[in-house]
Amino acid sequence: MSQPSPTIYLIDDNADFRASAEFWLDAAGYQVQALGDPEQALQALGRHPSAERGCVLMDVRMPEISGLDLHDRMNERGLDLPVVYMSGHADVALAVRAMQKGAVSFLEKPLDEEALERALQAAFARMEARQQQQAKQVPPEDEAGPHSKAEAGDSPGAQEFRRREATLAPREREVLGWVIQGIYNKNIADRMQLSVKTIELYRARGMGKMGARSVAELTRMMVSRQVEGAC
Repeated sequence: MSQPSPTIYLIDDNADFRASAEFWLDAAGYQVQALGDPEQALQALGRHPSAERGCVLMDVRMPEISGLDLHDRMNERGLDLPVVYMSGHADVALAVRAMQKGAVSFLEKPLDEEALERALQAAFARMEARQQQQAKQVPPEDEAGPHSKAEAGDSPGAQEFRRREATLAPREREVLGWVIQGIYNKNIADRMQLSVKTIELYRARGMGKMGARSVAELTRMMVSRQVEGAC
C-alpha cells in the first residue's frame, strides 16, 4: 500500500502568496492546507496524523503572531512537525534565530523552486528519521555510543554537508564562523590579526568549498546541520 502524499501546512498572512504557493505545491503532488490565521493553523497542526509525513512552510513575519512565536507555541503543544521558514526580508540574525528554534531551512522570497524542493525533502527526511527512531526505541546516547545520535537517520544532505565541511582549512572554518554571526570582514581581520584581503580570500574559498552563494545560504546550511545534529 503506497504512502499518502505528504501534507504541507502553508502558513502566511498574504492571501495572494498563499494562492500562488498552493498552486505550485499542489501541482508538485503535495497535499496542501493553506492557512492565514495562526490559531487556525495550530488547530490544524494538532489534527495531523502522527504516522503521516508532513511539514510546515511558514512566513517568519506575520502581523498578529510572528512565525518565530508560532513555532514556540507549536513546541509548547508538542507539535513537532518540521518547519521551513520563508521571508521576503531575510537577514543573517533572523535566519540564525529561526534555525536555533529547530527549523529545517530558511528560504528567501520569491521562492526558488529547487531550493524549496530541497528544503521540503529535508523536512520529510527528518520526520521519517524521528519516526524510525521512535519505532526502534533507540537507546540513550550513553548506551548507543557517542556518534549514534548524530548519525541516526542522517539525510543525504547532512552527509554532503559534512563532506564539504571536512574540506575546510582551520582558518576558513574560523572565518565562516564569524561570517554567519554577521561580523564584517574588517572586524574579523582585527580579531584574527590578519589583513582584510586575507580574510576575503579565506571567506571566498570557504564559501566556495561549502557551495554557498550567499551569507544567508551559508547560515542556513551551517546552523541547520548543527541543529539537526542536536535533534
